[in-house]
Amino acid sequence: MRAIMIMYDTLCRRFLEPYGGTDTLTPNFTRLAQRTAQFQNCYVGSMPCMPARQEIHTGRYNFLHRAWGPLEGFDDSMPEQLARAGIHTHLVTDHYHYWEDGSGTYHNRYQTCGFVRGQEGDACFGWAGPVADRERCRHRGGAKARCGFDDMTTQDWVNRTQFTSEASMPQTRTFDEGLDFVRRNAPFDQWFCQIETFDPHEPFFTQKKWQQMYPHEWDGSTLDWPGYERHDGDSARLEHLRCMYRALVSMCDANLGRVLDLMDELDLWKDTMLIVNTDHGFLLGEHDWWGKCRMPWYQEAAHIPLWVWDPRVGVAGVQRQALVQTIDLAPTLLEFFGQPIPANMQGRPLRPVLESDAPLRDGALFGIFGGHVNWTDGRQVYMRGPGRGGNQPLNEYTTMPTHMRSRYSVEELRGWRQHGPFVHTKGCPVMAFPRGASSWIVEQETRLYDLQQDYAQKAPLHDRAQEAAIIPLLVAAMAASDAPSEQYQRLELPAPDGCDSAAALAACRAT
Repeated sequence: MRAIMIMYDTLCRRFLEPYGGTDTLTPNFTRLAQRTAQFQNCYVGSMPCMPARQEIHTGRYNFLHRAWGPLEGFDDSMPEQLARAGIHTHLVTDHYHYWEDGSGTYHNRYQTCGFVRGQEGDACFGWAGPVADRERCRHRGGAKARCGFDDMTTQDWVNRTQFTSEASMPQTRTFDEGLDFVRRNAPFDQWFCQIETFDPHEPFFTQKKWQQMYPHEWDGSTLDWPGYERHDGDSARLEHLRCMYRALVSMCDANLGRVLDLMDELDLWKDTMLIVNTDHGFLLGEHDWWGKCRMPWYQEAAHIPLWVWDPRVGVAGVQRQALVQTIDLAPTLLEFFGQPIPANMQGRPLRPVLESDAPLRDGALFGIFGGHVNWTDGRQVYMRGPGRGGNQPLNEYTTMPTHMRSRYSVEELRGWRQHGPFVHTKGCPVMAFPRGASSWIVEQETRLYDLQQDYAQKAPLHDRAQEAAIIPLLVAAMAASDAPSEQYQRLELPAPDGCDSAAALAACRAT
């Protein structure tokens, strides 16, 4: 048995034809839906990019305990477990965050890996010469000019000078390497290949052949990089950025087609699992916002596409309605290869859903560290925001103190205290770092939405009885995740009475 995972970053389901999108050409995603089971009710878990990838490795939420961070010594890693069982694991990616301080332990869990450099502000191409402000800034930002915003913007401009053709683009080269691995290893058994591209993550940079598919009025600037900021009401900019995103999605679609072609050519469908997934979506003007992370995790960002082909089940061209999440991918792959599922994994194999649309769970958590803790059953979503205490108390728990792109400062390191083990730390105490109130995450009011009547989430409900019914479900889900005690305080939630977190986790896995 073999398995291939095609992972995109920031793939919005509303732009895809098999999910009802009508303004983006995605014939290969339509073709994919005809060859796989398409999941209609898939949600994110821990946000954003690397927290989601931690879930792909560990099969459990992490956003209640820390922000962006590396895999730790106590973390179970699905590809590492497969490798120990004699299944070759290979990663090929242009997702440059793997190189950073806060995520440098992920790629080493695979037996082999290949990196393609140059996406976004990846610090790979050296240029010591001058870079004019107008060239550096005109492709990023909105109403406010972003000259000198950060070094990443300058580096992105330098990187773009290297990508003058379709063949030179990082996404193309990533699929080239991934397809080369599949072709070379098609005669062999027992391998897992993860082909992961940073696209269609912003900036929405691609070649003109894709941009010309979406003609629109624009003033001629190269703006294709929205900041994480409020939409300023500029309708021309809105349409331009959406067209740039559509162009990049169509490029993603074309490379997906190359994978499907190779599976047809080599007749891999008979014994090779195929998973096509993403980490999250993105706001392109909806709710008067650009981006993610700063604002609530609305459906546009939290409700994500997923397709799975399992040759043992043979189900294709069908839709599945069961509530599933990113945490289910690790146990799905372990079960496919006949490997035991670690007790700490909260996710569950998708095979029962593929076979008969059997439900896996009644509700699901999702969120970002220090933001809303969200609960959904697929019909409604409850976004619990902090109470009147200024988003306090709040601690990060880790044994590997790193931020996204830097180490912890000396001042931070001086302020940690020891905290006892959590369920997932396997008896290891951890370092607790106090976190102040963030001005980055905004709009944290508690909200309740009826997704069946208001999928666009334009009219939050004010139903105290319904909220009172959901709160125990949210608290139980947090307890099953061994949430730190201060999370209940921060959110002004009742702590679970006499809750034994290990027992709660066992009970959650049993239901």
